[in-house]
Amino acid sequence: MESIAWIAILIVMLVVEIATTGLTTIWFCGGAAVALAVSSLGGPLWLQILVFAAVSIVLLVVTRPIAMKHLNARTVPTNADSLVGEEAVVTEEIDNLNSTGTVQIRGQQWTARASEDAEAQAKAAAPDSSGHYVIPVDSIVVIRAIEGVKLMVEPVRPDR
Repeated sequence: MESIAWIAILIVMLVVEIATTGLTTIWFCGGAAVALAVSSLGGPLWLQILVFAAVSIVLLVVTRPIAMKHLNARTVPTNADSLVGEEAVVTEEIDNLNSTGTVQIRGQQWTARASEDAEAQAKAAAPDSSGHYVIPVDSIVVIRAIEGVKLMVEPVRPDR
């Protein structure tokens, strides 16, 4: 009877794995398969459960990082991704409050907004200001992230 339960668990885990395609339950499939073997050899239920848990955890801890490394290696960064960390020139004042701002980088114009970090740094530097933060035209900024079709930027510090 226990063998049927392990077969059912194995099948359910395989179906979930196939449905998600994200390496979510494959580790438990291995644990269920080994527990099924222990059950077939007449091992007690407590040993089957212990083996299931131990094998699943070992597979998860040991093989998941390796598998994720190989899966992520197939992810090809786009040209846009390569912009993060690069510097750009502000061609239209960046004003998050009024939803304006563009920068030029590599000969292309991009919509830009000040990152939350840039706004927080400006407020910390001038706590008595109105809180309206803008980055003026011709400022040099560094791209911190890309959100949709907007570059999230911070001004380059003058001491750099």
